[in-house]
Amino acid sequence: MSSSQLRDSGDARRRPSPLRLVFLGVITLVLISVFVSLGTWQLHRRAWKLELIERVNTRVHAPPVAAPTRAQWPAITAADDEYRHISLTGTYAFDKDTLVQAVTDLGGGYWVLTPLRTADGSEVIVNRGFVPPGWKEAVPPAPSGDVTVTGLLRMTEAGGGFLRKNSPSENLWYSRDVAAIAAARGLSDVAPYFVDADGPAGTARAVPNGDGEATTGNITNTQARDYPVGGLTVVQFPNNHMSYMLTWYALAIMSAVAGWFVIRLELRTRR
Repeated sequence: MSSSQLRDSGDARRRPSPLRLVFLGVITLVLISVFVSLGTWQLHRRAWKLELIERVNTRVHAPPVAAPTRAQWPAITAADDEYRHISLTGTYAFDKDTLVQAVTDLGGGYWVLTPLRTADGSEVIVNRGFVPPGWKEAVPPAPSGDVTVTGLLRMTEAGGGFLRKNSPSENLWYSRDVAAIAAARGLSDVAPYFVDADGPAGTARAVPNGDGEATTGNITNTQARDYPVGGLTVVQFPNNHMSYMLTWYALAIMSAVAGWFVIRLELRTRR
């Protein structure tokens, strides 16, 4: 084979084939389309999240309205009703308290969930607030009779907490699971939601000990009168959609630049 033939053969091998160029072009377009779609999805998610935050903030700070009636229970949804500020009147069944493990700004302890029997015979589980360990033993006798409770409507937390399941048989609770608590306490005709009771004047407060710090250890009978502490509901929605959106759009631009660079190299004849 002559030198010219060898040179022509090598040039042919080095020239980009049309199929290879098409493949690179298709891959580049696919990557750009995927990243742009993900970025656009995050843009829509951000708009949805901002609307949700505004809607929930409006509910939380609105004057309390009457709690949903039994006839309205089937229509209650998280999107339409959670964090709605409501008011209801009834009588507490203190003998059926349920302590659910909790960690708050006041330290580790429990939420106190107590059934409230209303005038129509239905029951609503009320999260009366946070108590430290040892509260149950020091709590003074609770007053009886009708009370009016205001608070935030919350959806049931079925199952348990992170990596820990509720154990009704052992009376160990890690989430506010309305159906499971109602079954364990022998309750019937129970609302499918619970209520996070407001704190004094609608705000949260810490109960100081002698050192001016929140008490979380053994407490006295006098201190027990200041518990449960309501109004500790944390209303917070993470909103990282802007950073996600910018990341996906940046990847789309990088894919376009990288694809253009590789195809340009392929189009150049290697000598």
